[in-house]
Parts: sequence; C-alpha cells; structure tokens
Amino acid sequence: MSLLKFESMLKTNSVFFFDLVEFEEIVVHYLDVGKISLAKKAIKLGLEQHPASVDLKLLRVEIHLCDNELDAASKLLKKIELLAPNNEEVFIQKSTIQSKKGLHKDAILLLNKALALTEDKVDVWSLIGMEYLYLDDFDNARLNFAKCIDVDYEDYSALYNIMYCFDMEKQHEAAVKYLNSYLEINPYCEVAWHQLGRQYFILENYKQALISFDYAVLIDEFFIGAYLEKAKTLEELENYQEAIDNYLITLELDDPTAFVYIRIGECYEKLLKIEKAISYYKKAVHEDPLLDKGWVLLTSLYYEKGNFQKAAYYISKALKIEDDNALYWRHYAQINLKLSFFEEAVTGFRNCLKLGDKSPEIYLGLVDVLSFLGEFNDALKVVLNAQKNYKDFAEFEYRLAGLFFILDKEKYAFNHLINGMKIDYEYSSVLKELFPLVYENEKIQKLLKDFKKSIE
Repeated sequence: MSLLKFESMLKTNSVFFFDLVEFEEIVVHYLDVGKISLAKKAIKLGLEQHPASVDLKLLRVEIHLCDNELDAASKLLKKIELLAPNNEEVFIQKSTIQSKKGLHKDAILLLNKALALTEDKVDVWSLIGMEYLYLDDFDNARLNFAKCIDVDYEDYSALYNIMYCFDMEKQHEAAVKYLNSYLEINPYCEVAWHQLGRQYFILENYKQALISFDYAVLIDEFFIGAYLEKAKTLEELENYQEAIDNYLITLELDDPTAFVYIRIGECYEKLLKIEKAISYYKKAVHEDPLLDKGWVLLTSLYYEKGNFQKAAYYISKALKIEDDNALYWRHYAQINLKLSFFEEAVTGFRNCLKLGDKSPEIYLGLVDVLSFLGEFNDALKVVLNAQKNYKDFAEFEYRLAGLFFILDKEKYAFNHLINGMKIDYEYSSVLKELFPLVYENEKIQKLLKDFKKSIE
C-alpha cells in the first residue's frame, strides 16, 4: 500500500505524509529491484519529512556507493558517525568504501568494529569472509563463513563459500570431513550431499560420489545440478546408459542445453551407437550453433564413417567459429587430403604451423602434399625448418634425399640418404613410396644395397 501511495503521489505531484518505516521500506524495495532514480526520490522526500533519520541517510550512502561516488559517501558517513557513533552500519558502509578502493585489510578492520557493535553477527562474518576471499586468504575466509554456518545451518551461501575455499586450497579430503560432520547435524540437506559428491568426484572416489548424488536427488527430485553430476559420475564408472537416463531427466526438468546434448551424444558414441550420437550432436549444434565442439564431434564421426564431404562441411562450421585452433586446421587438412583437395590441405597444414602445432606429422603432411604437387623448393624449405626442431629423424632425412636428388643436388641427396639409413634403414621404403623415380635410380639402388650388406 505504501508503494502504491508513493507512486500515486509522484504521478499527481501531491505531497503525502509517510512515517519513517514506510520510507525505509519504499527505498529498500527500489534498491532491490534496481530502480535507483526512484530510490533517490524517495530518500529526498523522506529526509524532507524526517531530516534527523540516520537510517535514511545511510540509505543515501548506499546509493552513493551504487553510483560509485565514494567521496560523497565518505563525507556523509563522517556526518552520520557524529550523530550515531555506535551504529554498526556506519562501519559496514565505511568498509565497503575501503573494499571498493582495493584496501581489503582496512575493510576487515572496520568490519571487526561493526562486529563488536552488532547483535546480528552473521551478516558481518559473511562480509569479513568475502574480504578475505579478495585477499586470497582462504583459511580466514573459510573460518568466518563457518561461523555463519554455526549460527544457521541453512545458510547455503556460506556453505558454498566454504567449499570454494577448500577447492582453492585443494583440500578435498578436509572438505569431505567437514561435509560429513555437517551432514550429521543436517542430514536432509541436498546441497551438502551434492557438494560431498563433488568432492568425492574430484578425489576419483566415484562410488562414494554416486551415493552422495543419489541422496541429493532423493531429498530433492528436481535438483538438476545433482542429476548432472550423477550422470558425469556414471560416465566415469562406464555406466553409459544410466548416465544417459540421468541426462534425460535434466531435459525434462529444464530447458534443453547444448552441453547436455553433447554429453548424451558422447555416451552413445562410447556405446558404439553412432547414429544416436550423431543425432544428439546435431541437437547440440541446433541448440547452440556457436558451439564449435559440437561441429568437431560431428566432423570426427563422419570422418570415421568415411563420409569426407560431410566431415569437410562440419569442420568448416567449426573453423568459422574458432579459426585460431590448430587442431581444427589439422582435421581440415586431413579431410581435404582424403578428398584430394591438395591446395586446401596445404592451407590446413600451414595454418597448423602458424598456430604453433609443429608436430612431426604436420611437417611430414605438408612436405608430402607439396612434393605431390611438384612444389619441390617449397617442400625443401619445410623439411629444413622441421629439422630445426627435430634432429636425427629418418623421416626427414629420406625426404631431403629425394628432394635434393630431384633438384639435381646429388651430393646433398646422398649425404641425407646415408644419414637416414644410419638412423633407420627399414624406413628407406618411404623413398620408394614418395619418390619412385629417385628410388629406382641406379646410384641410389647401389647405395641402398651396399649399406644393407654392411649392417647384415
């Protein structure tokens, strides 16, 4: 009623009287819903009718802080402190200013002063805990959040923060111990069971994790997060069909997500139900067309099925989303090789190298395609660059031998052929595959046979 009366007053330009409590409720409501301009009007009118109200002035401080007007907030707080030196809210707001300035230790000192003045210590402990989080002091943060739990076992925000502290310190065993103690007092807390399952999952104790998630969903059959974690745990236990069943429950409880479709698809893939997997990957990219992982998973399955045209289509979709991913360019190059699109394959391999994938197979793939295209000088440059990263690789030595021979540099060709044979004679067959005319050359044949005799 007060709210309607206030808004009616604004529309009609009338002036109605409100008691102090009504003004406070109106301002707090507007702050909660983010209507700052209306909150400002309410405070202005409130202070006109109740000029001595400390609480309204503190709400004005809060608005200054919302607008990041730290100096104005500080000046007003000094005036308020003269009027109410033992008001804990003054120190809380002063701590907020210090926190916004990044002075978290000073903020903690001020909050401790507020703590000595207030009867409602839980909110202050929570604020102190947050300040310690800003300082990455997870021990002290956790201790303050734990005090909140000791007063109110259903303070789930504090419980989540305690788990965050344990996670950041990688103290998962300690987290398990804490949660088990908590559950002895509050055994029907689905949040705690869920968090316990998470800790067991991190510790790779999947059977205990599954038990914990089961309790969570027994207590709250609509707990989507617990179903998701339970499904992930079942995957680790290789119970893929049961994992799928739990993922499907989440789709019934809430709007579908690409993440869930992907997980279901991966489960079907592990069950070797490829068409089902493809179906769910397609649902994932339909749900979120910018999810490159979905396009890549489709690429891989169609590649394995030998449908290289569809694989090419899907990898192009992934590359439109993330064209600086070397793995995607590797897929692109391999697919185009299968399609005999050699220029495209060269582009793929070159992009891999540009993006830092300098693995031997990338160099070898690029050299072989360039050689096939007759671009021998470019192929030679690639192998010489590869040798900067990989010494004593027979694969490169035989290719250098073939390329130098084609380019009429027999001395270099024989040197590299000898190097290749010393590293791995059996691999000389690559010369026959890639450079058959070179391999059949009499001088090359004689060198190969003579070397073979010398090592027999």
